[in-house]
Amino acid sequence: MRETLIVIGLMVLAMALRSARMGFFRKLGALTFLAASSCLFYFLTGNLVGGVFGVILWLFLPWVELLTRIRRMRLPLNNRLRHREVPNPSFFPNASESAAAMEEAGFEHVSDCGWEWAGMQQFFRLFWHPEERAVAAVCLCEQSDVAFAFVSITSYDDDGCTWRTTNFPFAPTLQCSPNVQWNHVPCDKSCFHEILTDHRNYLGRVRVPIGHLRMPDPEEIEDAIELEMRKQVEHNLAAGIIRLTGDGHFQYSKRGLIFLWGQFIKDMVRLC
Repeated sequence: MRETLIVIGLMVLAMALRSARMGFFRKLGALTFLAASSCLFYFLTGNLVGGVFGVILWLFLPWVELLTRIRRMRLPLNNRLRHREVPNPSFFPNASESAAAMEEAGFEHVSDCGWEWAGMQQFFRLFWHPEERAVAAVCLCEQSDVAFAFVSITSYDDDGCTWRTTNFPFAPTLQCSPNVQWNHVPCDKSCFHEILTDHRNYLGRVRVPIGHLRMPDPEEIEDAIELEMRKQVEHNLAAGIIRLTGDGHFQYSKRGLIFLWGQFIKDMVRLC
């Protein structure tokens, strides 16, 4: 009975810590989950090896989804953006505030569009700012009962490189093209003005002055998003992360599943 109460107590403590607002306590809660899992297997097996197995088991948990849903998933090779109506703001916390903050910062609304990726709906509200020479977007993602929003700010230089700052909460599910550089900020940073400041600082760190940035054309922003995705697909095909299915779609290869597993582990460690 004592061992059972210890495990239950650790689980309750872990859930309480994970519900805290401070990132430190949320990470401490995740570690407490690991401790509870370790104690459970230690009490069941009676040796330390069992306790270690209880921790390692979490690292292989993503393979359940990788070998079931993701392995069978087919994604369109040439996806196209289409005009979309603005989704219900109640499903996407901070999205309306971010869009309003973009307009306050002088960004002009360009379009509302979106596409679908294997059941996941992605919606974009696109803005641009001629003086900043940047494109900003509020992206709303919805799949099954999961919905989240994130912000990105993108600049293009004269050498064909793309510089992007975003609070996207997960590791990328495909390798980025060599000419696309990402600057990830904490996902709990939802204030657009702070993200814009981070983007300016990022361009300063990589020594890309605003005079070397290409002026975006608002009429070509959607085409630029589609072109970037096609180049990313081509890069991942060449890297062996994905493979063609012969029907206008692609799927993850065995190497791609291992790559995705590594991305899952990154998300588990980052615990944003």
